[in-house]
Amino acid sequence: QVQLVESGGDSVQAGGSLRLSCEASGLEFSNYCMTWNRQAPGKERGGVAAIETDGTAMYDDSVKGRFTISRDNGKNTLYLQMNSLKPEDTGMYFCAAEAGACGAGTDYYGQGTQVTVSS
Repeated sequence: QVQLVESGGDSVQAGGSLRLSCEASGLEFSNYCMTWNRQAPGKERGGVAAIETDGTAMYDDSVKGRFTISRDNGKNTLYLQMNSLKPEDTGMYFCAAEAGACGAGTDYYGQGTQVTVSS
């Protein structure tokens, strides 16, 4: 059974930093594109960052230069380093796995971790 378990969410003030983690089990982690997605209150879930199996990273324009996605295939863990946080970064953050290359469609989602940024 595939499990994606996020952690690291918290309440911080604007300008602060957080590091999210996503531990994966039940899948060949190194063979999956991994993504971070965000759902703000009253909005649809949308992609924030993605990392290919070869480590190539991609970002939504709203987080470029502030967020860094990374993966440790030896630990089956995905990370999201979030710096210079803004109130508009508030939301539930979900990690997700896509078999093969990014863009093929999400196969699995985690349960999410809440990030709240106050001004």
